[in-house]
Amino acid sequence: MSADWLAEAYGVAKEPAVTVTAPPVSVTSNKVSYGDVAALLAGELPPPPSPSILRRTDGKHVFYAGQVNLAFGEAESGKTWVAIGAIAEALLAGKKAAFIDIDHNGMQSIVTRLLGFGVSTETLSNLERFRYKEPEDKLDLVHTVADLKAWRPSIVTVDSVGELLPMMGLNSNSPDDFTIAHSAVLKPLAMCGACVIAIDHVAKNAESKAAGPTGTAAKGRAVGGVMLRVTVKDQFSPGNGGSCYLNIKKDRHGGLRASSPTGDKEPLAGTFKMFPDSTFAVFAPNQGERTPDAAPGVDLAELQRLDPAPESVRDVMERLKWGSGRATLALRVYRDQVLPVTDTQGRVTGTSPATRSGNVTGQRVTEEAFEIEGEAA
Repeated sequence: MSADWLAEAYGVAKEPAVTVTAPPVSVTSNKVSYGDVAALLAGELPPPPSPSILRRTDGKHVFYAGQVNLAFGEAESGKTWVAIGAIAEALLAGKKAAFIDIDHNGMQSIVTRLLGFGVSTETLSNLERFRYKEPEDKLDLVHTVADLKAWRPSIVTVDSVGELLPMMGLNSNSPDDFTIAHSAVLKPLAMCGACVIAIDHVAKNAESKAAGPTGTAAKGRAVGGVMLRVTVKDQFSPGNGGSCYLNIKKDRHGGLRASSPTGDKEPLAGTFKMFPDSTFAVFAPNQGERTPDAAPGVDLAELQRLDPAPESVRDVMERLKWGSGRATLALRVYRDQVLPVTDTQGRVTGTSPATRSGNVTGQRVTEEAFEIEGEAA
């Protein structure tokens, strides 16, 4: 019994036949672009990307242009200072830069820091050189991204990822939601050639903090440049300066890792130092230099308040009701960096200081010597 007979018997109109085209098969006869292996083997392809933003004292750089980079760490660890330093460097070199302020730092705060780093009022006042934006909502943010794509800045800082997702109506704890935000905001900016520096925080839980920011796996997959852990060395404050360590959590292309010490899971990529006069430098690490253990300042303060002083990990665990991991780390840092009084008047300098290349070819100057040189000048 045919379908035509049933249609006539029940008075149902016969539907016209529809021709369905089969999807094309991916063979060489179709217009499919494959990787040019022949050009690769012939040496005709460009070299892999290397960092070109935020110069270290050895002439190497920290961040990748045309890629999404991520700087994460605890509150007040120096993440925003590092990003602003990268923007200042770009502006002073005649390039264009933008700051998307979702973390509510405020325009006055960002502009004041850039002025302190030597950027002129003329540059900051020129919309063709610098653009600051504090988006009001998701739609405002989407329009901002579209405008910046057309403008094509050299560097864009997005502060912070933790505020980006809620603004877009997404869950900050969801890896899938971060992927959506990355595709809508971060990736388009990188695709237009900008060095995107996304700032992120770590969880308060000690174990999660050690792993990195919330949703580390998804964020690691999305980062096409470098993912840096930022740890405070000397607390930042206006008029006094400050410093922080930059450690490599991930380096997709390996360019920064190649110029950093080997042997550590998260090797030291440099020490960002802001001086009392608000100038800054990123000191390159020496081979074998490592970042000293770091513990939350509140934990070290708790140990300092103990009377009598703590004698062992078990002593700390019993008196402060802490877990073994937290007590072990805090006590080790307390003994190594808080108790000793050295000839540097108690300032913790970690392992052997970073070095930089001076104005004279081949000259190597320590961080401390650079401070003395600056004071003499």
